[in-house]
Amino acid sequence: MTQLVSKPDARPITEEGDFLQIKSIDHLHFYVGNAKHAMYYWWKGFGFTPVAYSGLETGNREFASFVMQSGQIRFILSAPYGPSSPLAAHQMVHGDGVKAIALQVEDVEKAWQETTARGGKSAWAPREEKDQDGIFRTSAIHAYGETLHIFVDRDDYKGIFAPSYRPIQDKQADSTGLAAVDHVVGNVQLGKMNEWVNYYHQVMGFRQLLHFDDKDISTEYSALMSKVMQNGNGRVKFPINEPAEGKKKSQIE
Repeated sequence: MTQLVSKPDARPITEEGDFLQIKSIDHLHFYVGNAKHAMYYWWKGFGFTPVAYSGLETGNREFASFVMQSGQIRFILSAPYGPSSPLAAHQMVHGDGVKAIALQVEDVEKAWQETTARGGKSAWAPREEKDQDGIFRTSAIHAYGETLHIFVDRDDYKGIFAPSYRPIQDKQADSTGLAAVDHVVGNVQLGKMNEWVNYYHQVMGFRQLLHFDDKDISTEYSALMSKVMQNGNGRVKFPINEPAEGKKKSQIE
């Protein structure tokens, strides 16, 4: 039997060290080829309720988008209307997958200033979107690959999700009991795991919780290494995985 050995960073996280003060994972934003097909898959297969829609009917001329919810989990499924948009280019290269990991924070401006001052690359500066339901505030930084971390403050927004989204009221789901996002894994290139571990420590104030090497996670043919980073209150966990050498390509490759 393989024993999994944890190697935590024993240093306590002070209030200053946990400067982001993340409340929760706000949502995961998927870029997909067909938003209606993806909506149906998560609705009927996994018990997510479609709660909101954005598209041509709501004034959004760039993409069709469904908000799916199960317990505290919120997924956004967006597909482009045309082949020339950045969303279409991303989906063509990567296939269906997560583009953005959105985090609820107290202050999006402070989160953006603190992370960019520590070496994070800005995706967009703090901005406000307004409609009749209030003010929706975001900012964003780049992470591994083409992934974004979006900082979200919805304290002054009372709408269903964000401006341009309208409620869906005629689709109920049979719940499968999915309650919350436990963790989000980042698979990075060979030799890049420690670089991104340091990024989350230095730029976002996370600490290492666990470390698994290729002896812990392996088969006869493939293996990987992983370090689990978490924020100050432990609500957000990001394992960072990289491939390890094996007889064949690793799970990550």
